[in-house]
Formats: sequence, structure tokens, C-alpha cells
Amino acid sequence: MNHFDLAVIGAGSAGFSAAITAAEGGKRVALIGHGTIGGTCVNVGCVPSKTMIRAAEAIHGAKAAHRFPGLRGEAQVTDWAALVAAKDDLVANLRQKKYADLLPGYEDVTYIGEGPARLVNGGVEIGEHKITAPKVIVATGGRPAVPDIAGIDAVPALDSTQLLELETLPESLIFLGGGYIGVELAQMMARMGVAVTIVCRSRLLPRTDPEVSDALSDILRAEGVSVVDGVSYQAARAEDGHATLTVTQDGVARDLTAGHLVLTTGRTPNSEGLGLADMDVETDKRGAIIVSDDMSTTRPGIYAAGDVTNRDQFVYMAAYGAKMAARNAVLDGTERYDNTAMPWVVFTDPQVAGAGLSEAQAHAAGHAVKTSVIGLDNVPRALAARDTRGLIKLVADADTDRLLGGVIVAPEGADSIQTLAMALKFAMTTKALGATIFPYLTTVEGLKLAAQTFDMDVAKLSCCAG
Repeated sequence: MNHFDLAVIGAGSAGFSAAITAAEGGKRVALIGHGTIGGTCVNVGCVPSKTMIRAAEAIHGAKAAHRFPGLRGEAQVTDWAALVAAKDDLVANLRQKKYADLLPGYEDVTYIGEGPARLVNGGVEIGEHKITAPKVIVATGGRPAVPDIAGIDAVPALDSTQLLELETLPESLIFLGGGYIGVELAQMMARMGVAVTIVCRSRLLPRTDPEVSDALSDILRAEGVSVVDGVSYQAARAEDGHATLTVTQDGVARDLTAGHLVLTTGRTPNSEGLGLADMDVETDKRGAIIVSDDMSTTRPGIYAAGDVTNRDQFVYMAAYGAKMAARNAVLDGTERYDNTAMPWVVFTDPQVAGAGLSEAQAHAAGHAVKTSVIGLDNVPRALAARDTRGLIKLVADADTDRLLGGVIVAPEGADSIQTLAMALKFAMTTKALGATIFPYLTTVEGLKLAAQTFDMDVAKLSCCAG
């Protein structure tokens, strides 16, 4: 009972994906827990954050009803503890139904505790117990990173997990970092009634197009969020039970004070203690396991997937990479990781969603680039909803007219982006997308309008004229 075809370290989304894939292929799998079963997404990431974001959207929706003549609404947090408890109940329910309850249905998967595990020749050690397996997949995930700022350990500070576990609603927060976690949680807390400041080294969502960063900054500021960008962090200190952060902006030092700092400056791979160096498994400067396109590491027989690797940090890409790793490791697969049409979403309101290359990435890849940008005031759905916050941008190759990528900033951007992902997957041109029939009064119709904007002024078209 100590020998398996495959050992998987980590029982989150990636670990389960790998274990189930191998078991369905007839292989005996040891699934070794590395922390709470279910991993980041269901326990402390996607699920808890998105339910709280939705609650905050309900508050904002009531307050924003005045945009329609004759309407007025109001909503506020009346019982923060009840909201947190409901979030915890949802997490516990999904962890049980989507993870723990699945295991008995796979008789070829043996679940072995919750670590810690260490790679050794021929298999894995869990404490004093050793299992043997010719192939291993590491899927131990990641955790919030702590920025290197003098004094940060001595001030009231929270990571994204601790923020969602607060027993009382705070009065003020400073979010360090303008990435997707920072902007999502900052807007959510501001809508709950908290005084919120976001500070970041460059700009909000620095990996996407500048138009998107500018639009999101304007939207958050309009909701009362203070956005302090282009800063360098100097030091942090505690004062009267509060946290004070000293930053330099445009050469001028300034102090920012709030009840807590919220550390949303990225994530750190859970790669310590696995014995990677002893097994000649190479990592990058962050400690992320470096994997090839087939998800193999620098040690033959050892694969890795998910947030512990140097690949995309999204739960669906973790599951995708893990499934591929299992097939390549024990099912004679020859698959290669492909993220060229990968959609991504930031759950702010409006949502920010993209797929493919940004304009800067397209230039860097050597394309002759052309772009199209339209504001949501060109999209009938947004006009009818009286909410024109946002934009749509498409990037294409000027020589071939082939779509290369795009981004949507819109209330339904998350549900619209898959259409662009499919267009990219099948190498559509802007003309083909612009000639495609879309349903009227939908946000996704904005993709058609943006595609047509390469060649015409869509503001001069009547409704459905395209």
C-alpha cells in the first residue's frame, strides 16, 4: 500500500485535477495534503473574496439607483459578523462538496493527511512515512507575500486572508499594491463603508494597458477611494494603534495613516521544505518551480503545476496545467502548455477582463500593431443601463488583420471576455469579428462595435446597423 504510480503533493484545485486525471486513466495515486484540503481558491481566495465582493456590489447598486430618474436607494452593512459567518459557511460547504466528498468516488486515489511532505529519491516522505512513486507532481500553491519594507512587522497589518476574517468592520485601510487582489478587495471594503487608500509603485493593474489603468483609477476615485500611484515605499511604523506608511511620490515624502495596512503586493510560492534543491529541482528568484511547456521540472520524473510554479497564477490555469502534468507524467501524453487565448478577469466593478496580447506585448512580439478603443458610451447596453463606465480595446496585426488580444472594462466584462478568447483561439480577423451577428443590447456586442471601429466611426451607425 506504500507504492503508487503517481504521488501528488497538494490537495487544492491543481492537486485534485492531477489526481483525478491520473486515476481516470487507471493509475494508482497518492494525494498528499499540503495545508487545508481545497487549497487557496475555495478556502481563502476566489470563493470568499467573490461572495464578499458581490455583497458590496449590492450596497453600491442600491446607492447608485439614483442614476435612473425617479429612483433612490440606500443600503449599508448592518451586521458585519453575520456577513463573514455566511462567507465561512459557503466556504465550508464548497470545500466539503467539491473536494472532501469527491474522494470516496475515486478508489484509485489514496488521500494521505495534510503534510508536510518532502521529495526524496524514489518518492515522497511524509514525516517518518515514505511512499514510493516513479512520478511526482508538486502542486503546493502559494500564499500572500510580505513586502520588504522597514518596520512592516511592527505595524497592524493584514494579508488578504486575514482581511476577510476580521471580526469587526475597520474604519480605515491602506492597501499596498495595485494588482488584481488589491483593487478587488480595496473597492469591496470601500463600498462596505471603510475609508480606503491604495498605494502602488507604478499604476493600477500594471500588466494591462494604460487606458485600463487610467479608467479604473478614475472609477475608484469617483467612489471615494484614494489612489496614490507611482510611489516608493520607505518605512512603516505604529502610532497610537494605527499603521503609518511613509512613501515617496514625485520626490516628496508623505505619511499615510490607517487602522491597518493590507498587504496585497503579490504571492509567494509554497516551495520551502520540499527538498527541491536536494533533488536538483530548479526554482526562480521568487522560489517558484521552473517548469517546461510539458510541466516537467529540471528533475526527470518530477512535475509541478499551479501557483507554486512560474506559470499563470489563476485557478483554472492551475487545474489545466495539473491535468496536463498528469497526462504527460503517467498517461503517455505529449501535451504542451498554451495560454495564447487565456482569458483573465479582475472582479472590480466594472469588471476588467482580457485575453491574448496587450498592445505593448504585441509590439514586443514583433507585430505591426493596430488598435481600436471605444468607450462604453458607444454600447447600447451601457446606455440603457445608464452606466457607461469603462471601455473596450482590441489589438490586431496591421498586416494580416488577425486579432491578437483585447480588454474589456465593463459591468459584464467577465461574462463577455470568453467570446474574445474564442475569436483568438480560432484566429479570427477584425473584419470577421465585426461581421459576426451579436445579440442587441448586450455588453458583448461591444466587441463587434470595437472590431468595426478599426474601419469606421461606429458613432455614426444606427442601432443594429452593423
